[in-house]
Amino acid sequence: MVRKKKSKKIRYSPETIHKKMAAVKSKNTGPERILGKAMWKIGLRYRKHYKITGTPDFVFVSAKIAVFCDGDFWHGNGWRIRGFKNRKVEQATYSHFWAEKVRQNIERDKRINRKLRKEGWLVLRFWESKIRQKCDTLASIVENKYLKQIHKF
Repeated sequence: MVRKKKSKKIRYSPETIHKKMAAVKSKNTGPERILGKAMWKIGLRYRKHYKITGTPDFVFVSAKIAVFCDGDFWHGNGWRIRGFKNRKVEQATYSHFWAEKVRQNIERDKRINRKLRKEGWLVLRFWESKIRQKCDTLASIVENKYLKQIHKF
């Protein structure tokens, strides 16, 4: 009989965690580059980090489309990837600080969506995990929305 070793959970100091999280990029992330290349490949031309509410990752100004690439952890989708029943169950494993940080990000995203829609923008948000799995499909979705929006004007 072969016994499995229990894996020890590594505990980092608050300073180490802070340093690691502070190093996470907010612009030109991997998912942004992946989706950007897929959209460029099919002929979509966009502006990056355009100065409107929420500073979307990609903007199609003439069609009034704002595209966001949301990181799974930072925007509250980690529970699906990590196999938790729901976000609340996942966040019970976080410290109060991180659970609150993610909750605030989710609320901010909702406010940004409402404001942009009120200003006449179509808002598209894609999860990092979906971008990594199906970037060509998502680029096609953006293209279809773009063509529909252009024909409105």
